[in-house]
Amino acid sequence: MELTLTLILLFGLIVLVTQTLEGITGFGSTVLALPFAVMVLGDLNKTVPILATHSWILAVYFVIVSWKHIVWKEFGFIALHVLIGLPVGYYLFKNLDDWYLKILLAWFMIGVGINGICVTRRSCRQTETPAEPVKKRLLMRVILFLGGVIHGAFASGGPFIVLYASRTLRDKTLFRVTLCLLWLCLNTILMIGWTLDRRWTPDVCYALVVSLPFLLLGIVIGDRLHHRASEYVFRLIVFALLVAGGCMVLYGVVQSAK
Repeated sequence: MELTLTLILLFGLIVLVTQTLEGITGFGSTVLALPFAVMVLGDLNKTVPILATHSWILAVYFVIVSWKHIVWKEFGFIALHVLIGLPVGYYLFKNLDDWYLKILLAWFMIGVGINGICVTRRSCRQTETPAEPVKKRLLMRVILFLGGVIHGAFASGGPFIVLYASRTLRDKTLFRVTLCLLWLCLNTILMIGWTLDRRWTPDVCYALVVSLPFLLLGIVIGDRLHHRASEYVFRLIVFALLVAGGCMVLYGVVQSAK
């Protein structure tokens, strides 16, 4: 993975845009950046730790500045179910071939993106409806478990987890900081695992360091827009780009197989 100035700028732009979006909504940076970052860096196994560390740094910042807004009860419920699925996904990440990982990632992104657009539009029309008792629904528990599996594999289980959190954390500031605390905890576990597996190679560390200025700028811009912009519009953009990114990954896999 040799990074030229052009590749550094392309990767930096990806980081800037996706971290800005996560600064606004509290989710989406890793799963949105992953297909484009893989095309620039060329290796899924090296790209995931870099993007997960970016998300970890962003989460640290928002947890520190918005600590008092964390909804601890919801955080505990989400974390319990996600942590059960996390080791399953981590095992898949370590043992599945890179080609299969990309296929799974592409279909996962397309499916979650389409579902996310539908859920976001439906939730917008139902803003006056009381929150559903989702804790009593087995389906929501399964969705959180699947979010843990996807996060363990790709450090990007956010879309699944958002399906639950968007119904129980209606205020966008509570939503953002509570999810950021979750990403902080989950990515800390993954980063420890990657350290034990010796995934922090010199080129991975170099790509991480050179992208930090773009990350910090994205955090600042995202935080400012969080308090000004319509979250509904930005969520639609995130999920639409998710579908487009999944299609691009799938196209790349098909082309490489020819």
